[in-house]
Amino acid sequence: MNYQFQFKTYQRPFKTPLKTTHGIWNIREGIILSLTDEQGNIGWGEIAPLTWFGSETLEDAIAFCQQLPHLISTEIIFTIPDCLPACQFGFESAFIALNSNNEVDLSQLQYSGLLPTGEMVLTHWETLFQQGYKTFKWKIGVDEITEEINIFEQLIINLETRFLEETGFLKIRLRLDANGGLTFEQAQKWLETCDLINTTQELIEIEFLEQPLSIKQFDLMLKLCDRYSTPLALDESVANLQQLTYCYQQGWSDIFVIKPAIFGSPQKLKHFCKTHKIDTVFSSVFETDIGQNSALKIASELLLYDRAVGFGVNHWLIS
Repeated sequence: MNYQFQFKTYQRPFKTPLKTTHGIWNIREGIILSLTDEQGNIGWGEIAPLTWFGSETLEDAIAFCQQLPHLISTEIIFTIPDCLPACQFGFESAFIALNSNNEVDLSQLQYSGLLPTGEMVLTHWETLFQQGYKTFKWKIGVDEITEEINIFEQLIINLETRFLEETGFLKIRLRLDANGGLTFEQAQKWLETCDLINTTQELIEIEFLEQPLSIKQFDLMLKLCDRYSTPLALDESVANLQQLTYCYQQGWSDIFVIKPAIFGSPQKLKHFCKTHKIDTVFSSVFETDIGQNSALKIASELLLYDRAVGFGVNHWLIS
């Protein structure tokens, strides 16, 4: 079957620039695409590259879309090369939206709210807490480690004090994301701090430390798994199917953070997760509602454990 194909680019500024180990992010850019069948039904998809995670560039994605004909076939959609993972996701998502009649209930998903870096976290977490978030993510490795740990310990005190005023909740969960920016010694220091909190706090749990080391230091991250009780999660190390397969085959048994919008083919991702039943957290790349909805449908189908999805990020972007 052939589909009419159209696309347009977009830009969404961040309300406050997002600071990570990879740098400062001011504007989220991407592509919205549509596929229209012979009956006039439309399926929407989104291409939201994240180049520093290893996806294609926005320029590569635009060039790919520009060279496509106005009418494209199913074969074209499912033979997009692996070097264009965000394009694979966008086109397959539009195809799925157009050809699937199954309604997916997303209401049961729990969300993790992304906190600001540095001292701002001490005053901004309360807003997300009041909005109902009970899982939070804080990016580390962007400032001096002693300063960050001091802020983190104060955050724990603030959370515990506030939590004691609440009833009906079991626990607050915190995720620390280093984006591969720590040294081995710094990762050990963070894990020592996390283990101490997890053994002394009843109301707060450090759910995991995410990607403490660079993707080139996978063997060292395996060693950290053996030395500390706080779980580790891979993120940059499993940005696509090839990387995910490698880390799984090398014995990674902790958590895998999957960003569907840049991972590649949803079909191949579903097959891998259903075959191997890995412990996953599905996470956003600050896509629009179109890409987010497609990614959340994947998450709702594949989540095997009681983990919040990392899509509590909309408060960062200007609508």
